[in-house]
Amino acid sequence: MKATRIESFDDWKDYFEQWLDDIGYDRKLMKGFDLSVKFGDIPHQEIEFGHFKGHRKWERVIEIPDQRIRDYLLHIIVVQGDTEFASVEQQKTLYENAPSDFDRYALQRVNVEEMRHGWQMCYLLVKYFGRSGKIEAQKLLERRADNGSRILDAFNEPVRNWLDFFTYTDFVDRDGKYQLRMLSMSAFAPLARSMPPMLKEESFHLGTGQNGIKRILQAGRIPSWLIQKYINKWVPRAYDLFGTDHSSSAQWFYEWGLKGRYDEHESPSPPDLEALNEHNRRLYRQEVQKLLDQLNKLIPEDQPKLYAPDLRFNRRIGDYAFQPYSITGEKLSPEAYEKHLREVLPTEEDEQRFADLIKEPGWIVEKHLPRSAYEGHI
Repeated sequence: MKATRIESFDDWKDYFEQWLDDIGYDRKLMKGFDLSVKFGDIPHQEIEFGHFKGHRKWERVIEIPDQRIRDYLLHIIVVQGDTEFASVEQQKTLYENAPSDFDRYALQRVNVEEMRHGWQMCYLLVKYFGRSGKIEAQKLLERRADNGSRILDAFNEPVRNWLDFFTYTDFVDRDGKYQLRMLSMSAFAPLARSMPPMLKEESFHLGTGQNGIKRILQAGRIPSWLIQKYINKWVPRAYDLFGTDHSSSAQWFYEWGLKGRYDEHESPSPPDLEALNEHNRRLYRQEVQKLLDQLNKLIPEDQPKLYAPDLRFNRRIGDYAFQPYSITGEKLSPEAYEKHLREVLPTEEDEQRFADLIKEPGWIVEKHLPRSAYEGHI
């Protein structure tokens, strides 16, 4: 991309256009979708937890009482924005072999809404964080998933096919739902107000993934063991997205009112400040297993059922990072673990098997919308 100096949000928009060119994204795929900045209503005008609980939420960065809090807030927004643009880079190769017009529309909508979420985060950076925010907003368009430079590991992984896409949107985007809900309670009011529209849009992404897997199972052509391999690929990456165990950063995020627990207003228990990430990760795994239990009703009794990988399997951060735990939680020898990974994660042979299975129609149940629902997008 051509080097530039961003002085305003209009400058950033121009740089966004360069990003589209650089990643080779066809602008016709964005037709009919809205990239505008959106804010929603928040139920609490006061800070909801932590040291400043009961104080009015901060409307401007200058109101934040400590530079460290400002720095942490900047980092949170940067990381969130980085995930949004990365997901578009990961998924943009799938258009050519979309199984139906509806699925192509769904991919378009998911991609453009992810762009809009990144757009929203960059608006906050440029508007509220001065020179440092402008620099970070520019850098969000310079990192790339395909060269492994995105901040979080999950967003450097390739999304190679539509089974990849459906499991990604069901489970990685579901972590996104958790992150957005936790940020919806932020003490920084503009960030909190950014979350309701983003959460509404994110719900379509999750539904796209869960419904896609459901339609594959209903068709009965793709074996459940192959679907399980893609679950094994993406769910541990989503576990990692909750952060390290015993995280001091998560504790400070909470103490400073920047990021709450996922179930902050429903939980009857006071927070365990030394295990905030673990708490949210456990809630996430429980939700994933419930979703898989629903899908299992579509699997014949003589076929293997789907399940959520153990929290220790194939982790890259935290207490279990690079530890040899199996998909069901047994600790293995290093040699046995390497063999196990080859057995339970998608291989080149599995990708080829999937490619062969989808050469003929009928591998996924068709889904239709009234033409008016997506007219002008395809």
